[in-house]
Amino acid sequence: MKYFLLLICLMGIFPFAVAQEATVNSPDDALKLEVYLESGEPTYSVFYNNEVVLEKSRLGLKTNISNYSAGLSFEGSKTNAIEKNYESKKLKKSENNYKAQELTTTFTTQKGQKMDVIFRVSNNDIAFRYHLQKYSDTIAHVVTKEFTGFNFPNTAKSFLTPQSKSMVGFQRTKPSYEEGYYLDQDITKTSANNLGYTFPGLFKTEGHWVLISETGVDGTYLGAHLSDPDEEGEYAIAFPDSTENNSFGSSGAAISLPFSTPWRTITIGESLKPIVETTIPFDVVEPLYEASQDYKFGRGVWSWIMWQDASMNYDDQVTYIDFAAEMGYEYILIDALWDQNIGYDRMEELIDYANSKNVDVFLWYNSNGVANDAPMTPRNKMHRAINRKQEMQWLQEGGVKGLKVDFMGGDKQETIQLYEDIMSDANDYGLMMIFHGATIPRGWEVMYPNFISTEAVLASENLMFSQYANDQEARSAAIHPFIRNTVGSMDFGGTVLNERYNRTNDGGNFRRTSDAFQLATAVLFQTPVQFFALTPNNLEDAPDFTIDFMKNVPTTWDETIFIDGFPGEYSVIARRHGDQWYIAGINASKEAKKVSFSLPELKGNTFSIINNSKKGKTEKKEIKRKNGRFEVTIQSQGGFVITN
Repeated sequence: MKYFLLLICLMGIFPFAVAQEATVNSPDDALKLEVYLESGEPTYSVFYNNEVVLEKSRLGLKTNISNYSAGLSFEGSKTNAIEKNYESKKLKKSENNYKAQELTTTFTTQKGQKMDVIFRVSNNDIAFRYHLQKYSDTIAHVVTKEFTGFNFPNTAKSFLTPQSKSMVGFQRTKPSYEEGYYLDQDITKTSANNLGYTFPGLFKTEGHWVLISETGVDGTYLGAHLSDPDEEGEYAIAFPDSTENNSFGSSGAAISLPFSTPWRTITIGESLKPIVETTIPFDVVEPLYEASQDYKFGRGVWSWIMWQDASMNYDDQVTYIDFAAEMGYEYILIDALWDQNIGYDRMEELIDYANSKNVDVFLWYNSNGVANDAPMTPRNKMHRAINRKQEMQWLQEGGVKGLKVDFMGGDKQETIQLYEDIMSDANDYGLMMIFHGATIPRGWEVMYPNFISTEAVLASENLMFSQYANDQEARSAAIHPFIRNTVGSMDFGGTVLNERYNRTNDGGNFRRTSDAFQLATAVLFQTPVQFFALTPNNLEDAPDFTIDFMKNVPTTWDETIFIDGFPGEYSVIARRHGDQWYIAGINASKEAKKVSFSLPELKGNTFSIINNSKKGKTEKKEIKRKNGRFEVTIQSQGGFVITN
């Protein structure tokens, strides 16, 4: 029978029956990717140490002109080695060396249209994208669907956050990427809103951890997410919902051939270490423009988180400027309504006062006035080039160093173009960019030199709004280092030393976590400019050693090492800034957690440890570890920090 099938295939009667295969391995040979063509449909599978991580998963996409997912023939493949060295102070490590094997597979439609699928396989990481070659005179296409799948074994578990419905929530500003996480779900679990799941997605097979995301998204495409799984547990790339951005704009992407899509990324490890330490979002992208200046990173404070809207006045901001100066911080963030309550003229005076204290200023802006109903001002300053450039010229002349632009909900191409336009213009005027109510960054720290971070997380403001958020704070904080913060900087705005969430520290929601826990999050949560939720009264009511720690903690890192942890339970990470090491851990479990670990780099040093006693009191001690081995007990809802 097999000879008969071979004969009819050779005769062209049944041209797509036989699978054609290409294979590529990582430099260490642990990770292997195989590509197939079966009945005209391209698929791929992934193995780690010869164990299946992803079963055969779909490839391909469709445009309004051509279908690049079926009826294809295999043209061939080629491989080559990739090596890249780059530096950045904005990432989890400052010096990066990327080595990968690149496999380019070429498929052809029945009309002769060619699609390359380009895979780069490095140790623990895979990145792949589609390249549509130019043919005839048909240049303009709209990508309407992508078939890329991630087909996990049916015993796998998922750790995911659902994609939000659009035009709901506060003043119809969602999706704001601030949904909660569902941990250790069955692989076939449908999302809460039947709209799929937000990147990044974390999965656990019987022997591996797997992180799925994307990078290299710019204004030429859209931001994607994961679909709900099918009955077999295969997830796929999903495009933005049509109702995003007040139902304005396409859910697809207008492109011009030749064209390369963003990269889909897969990080795989037998432990969580490769997940936490991955640099794949940055390894495969390049800067889109040069930095207009050397941007300065650092620490800051903001009054809104504790003192709220009423603090957007001249006198309260002077108080916070003085507080930032006392802490030795580089920045203050002045939040919404400053234009109404302080005004442009007095803001110039306030910026001058801040500069006299060696403090620089970030200002808050509403993203636009057409995609949602958020009334906070300044509004209608950022979404059109003419208004934006006029405003940014005033900001530059006044000495403002950065912006926080809010309410950016949505991933349509039109919204991604707005992100890009704001960042590009801001760079022309020497301004750094932070986005809130915003999507995850997708390699943007490298692509856009003045980009700092996005929120894209259930951040500190929710602790002010809800006691439930405080009750869940430890669990949430023990998730972010494993999922959200793995792929890009995260503007959480935390580290609270108030016991209560109000201006006078005597009312409102109450904090369940310890001071040591809060200090640890300043290290665990990574972003190059951190605005902490400290308040001026902390200089009097917080222990001196906690203030000293916060005066000295850096925001840029030369090295990051994952030590131990599990999503939603506990997390321990070490980071190095120059010669200074910071080891931080938190515990969301109901019981105390004992962790033991070794850092040979620290052998023979004397260390300071801030930790909690069994009674919950935060204490500081001096310890010496000749062999670099540590054993620490983390109390429930507690944390620790060790410094050399």
